[in-house]
Amino acid sequence: MSKSEQAAKRARALLSSQDQGVLCTNSIDLAGYPFGSITPYCLNQDGQPIILISDLAQHTHNIKANNKVSLIANERDVADAQAAARITYIGDAKLVDNDDETAERYYRYFPASRDFHKTHDFNFYTIDLVRARYIGGFGKIYWVEQEDLLKANPFSLQEESDMVDHMNNDHQAAMQHYCELFEIAYDKDKQLKMVGIDSEAFYLRTGEKLHRIEFETSVSTALEVRQAMVELAKRST
Repeated sequence: MSKSEQAAKRARALLSSQDQGVLCTNSIDLAGYPFGSITPYCLNQDGQPIILISDLAQHTHNIKANNKVSLIANERDVADAQAAARITYIGDAKLVDNDDETAERYYRYFPASRDFHKTHDFNFYTIDLVRARYIGGFGKIYWVEQEDLLKANPFSLQEESDMVDHMNNDHQAAMQHYCELFEIAYDKDKQLKMVGIDSEAFYLRTGEKLHRIEFETSVSTALEVRQAMVELAKRST
């Protein structure tokens, strides 16, 4: 694997492992200046960010005037912020109109936001990637192209939901084991929540934190996911 391919894989892992970033828009009140705001996000079927924003918000007014934006995500809980990995995802924000799949995928990651778009003038947007800038630490700086960064989820929303629901309903002990295996802190008195699966990893939420756990090899079928989960469950801590 070339250095650029390795950088793209690490950049994709970072983008998918975070659930909030700094959304930078072009200010309409201060022309020529960027405007930044913290925004939750998850990834859609194509691997691009989904954001849910209010029509009343300043960043939404800015997007309606100029949809060129960037979303910055960074590795958190790192002692030296300058040594932490970060990605600047640059693209075009586009309104998502009446897409139930986008809504359901987002709500699985952020259940408290369910029906915001129906009651508080919130709407979904995706960000179509133009190019990304990935910094993996000192001296590890790369431009990453769309065809290298984006990787579509091989599972439909229904397939993914079925696997996630099965794990949440029937395999709490296994998910606790995964947390112990990867030294993820969790509350034993509260139910763990798996919120997503793609070809490279699955995603657990413990309280307010999202955790990405990589598969040892890529998966593309439900059977391969099951086999990977079973192998992880057999591993000792």
